[in-house]
Amino acid sequence: MGANSRNSARVVLESSDISRALTRIAHEILENNKGSKNLVLLGIPSRGVPLANRIAEKISEFEKVNIPVGSLDITMYRDDLRLKPPRALAKTEIPEGGIDHKVVVLVDDVLFSGRTIRAALDALNDIGRPAMVQVAVLIDRGHRELPIRADYVGKNIPTSRNESVQVLLADTDNNEEIVTISAGQQ
Repeated sequence: MGANSRNSARVVLESSDISRALTRIAHEILENNKGSKNLVLLGIPSRGVPLANRIAEKISEFEKVNIPVGSLDITMYRDDLRLKPPRALAKTEIPEGGIDHKVVVLVDDVLFSGRTIRAALDALNDIGRPAMVQVAVLIDRGHRELPIRADYVGKNIPTSRNESVQVLLADTDNNEEIVTISAGQQ
């Protein structure tokens, strides 16, 4: 973000808020699944991957076990490929042991229309057959276009369609905060 747009952006979560939200999500995942057995976390690039790693670290702290973490590239499954400029393919990395008969938690930064999660479900179909698929997001901003919801939400942030939500993580952006930006300020 440039200096002018930074002044008009509204910070909705700071670093400590993000950490608390991820801790809560980790606890909720353990509660809903009665522990960590058969859990696999798959982050959706780009910011879903570091978020998945952080959630797995928190679960490992609580349960004293390592949780398999991977990434799921959904680029070729998106329904807007022909509408946007080409983008570099990320990399799908499925943890050893695969996803068959496992509880797969898809992790992303922002849930908006639901199209990213739909693409992730299509991608999972080509990789294996999980026992269950759950969705964890740091931010749910509303405006669903598909009947998709998150099982675990760090924070619900009601937005207008002319706003965007920008997630900045230390892992990828050398800064840690979540901001909303109104159209014309980007």
